[in-house]
Amino acid sequence: MMAMSNSLSLLVRGLSTSAARPAAMVKAPIQVFGVSGRYATALYSAASKEKKLDAVEKDLNALQGVIDGNTNLQDLLKNPIITRAEKKSVVLGVLKEQKASPLVTNLVDLLGDNNRLGVVSGVAKTFSDIMSAHRGEVICEVTTAKALDASTMKSLQEALKMFLKKGETLKLNTKVDPALIGGMVVNVGDRFVDMSTASKINRMAALIRQPL
Repeated sequence: MMAMSNSLSLLVRGLSTSAARPAAMVKAPIQVFGVSGRYATALYSAASKEKKLDAVEKDLNALQGVIDGNTNLQDLLKNPIITRAEKKSVVLGVLKEQKASPLVTNLVDLLGDNNRLGVVSGVAKTFSDIMSAHRGEVICEVTTAKALDASTMKSLQEALKMFLKKGETLKLNTKVDPALIGGMVVNVGDRFVDMSTASKINRMAALIRQPL
């Protein structure tokens, strides 16, 4: 635990735009894991101290939008043959065009130097999750076999709000997966509910396969 704390402190120091000795870590509102989690947590701490949280989130979302819309850039970040310096130069060029925050530029610098630019999308996603928690948002992901109409969506939102605590707001993300056949799969915070037809069929098939 102490080693992890020291590691995060070093990351925060690397991201900080201030020459002064950094203050204590600002704790993120949720615990996140993995390489992306460590960088996102350090970025949250650095941005919080400099009161740049919203600007950093906006810049990361903009960068992620460019990556999502450019398959060549996606391939470049994954290509092991291309040097870390070349990858870093390309991404820094994107940030320069966007006039991104120095904190985000420092993040890319650090990721590039550590040969970790392949996780930049993961860092952006994890930082977004941290910011949602910072705003008191509870992320809910609903997957259905077909798109929901306005009436069903409204009823679903009202039902999901029952999971919320005082002061929390619902952030609903929906997606379509025809493989579900019918029904829906719901993730609310740390709760998971599978109400899909496919799941019911799988359970029945498993029962049928059991020996008598």
